[in-house]
Amino acid sequence: MVCGGFACSKNCLCALNLLYTLVSLLLIGIAAWGIGFGLISSLRVVGVAIAVGIFLFLIALVGLIGAVKHHQVLLFFYMIILLLVFIVQFSVSCACLALSQEQQRQLLEVGWNNTASAHNDIQRNLDCCGFQSFNSNDTCLAKCAKDGHPCPPCAPIIGRYAGAVLRFVGGIGLFFSFTEILGVWLTYRYRNQKDPRANPSAFL
Repeated sequence: MVCGGFACSKNCLCALNLLYTLVSLLLIGIAAWGIGFGLISSLRVVGVAIAVGIFLFLIALVGLIGAVKHHQVLLFFYMIILLLVFIVQFSVSCACLALSQEQQRQLLEVGWNNTASAHNDIQRNLDCCGFQSFNSNDTCLAKCAKDGHPCPPCAPIIGRYAGAVLRFVGGIGLFFSFTEILGVWLTYRYRNQKDPRANPSAFL
């Protein structure tokens, strides 16, 4: 039976926003776990992860309150924000899946040059020093450098994982982008359904 009733639309919208809430808390938790176990020391990386988690949590909270109360204004803003997030996320996901190896290499080089604070984490976790080459005047926390052994550059090692990571990120992004367009459709339909309780303020 097709879910077309008021109660079914409400329950589906609530379930979708509970999923977003869990994902946002998981994202914040992973960032905190990374700091706690010393896997991530870059405040920029952690800040971005936590900011995305908080943003997603606030969106889910607005959608959940709007769905429970059938609040027209909250549902409208939720629908618009979710649509904008869908457009951005769908575009980024498609770009991740469509990048060639040369484009991946250029992207990695730009990312390396713009994330100096994350260099220590990358070098320590991948046991490498420098991107294409290592300057002896720079600091490297890799195990090989501490042991006095020659360290390989990080570019080839990162490159081996880059394709798989981009495909994973693109796939996850596409999955969630389709849940977002589903949320937009559910919200649009739910806003235009009449509350069976015949609440006169339901459409105010």
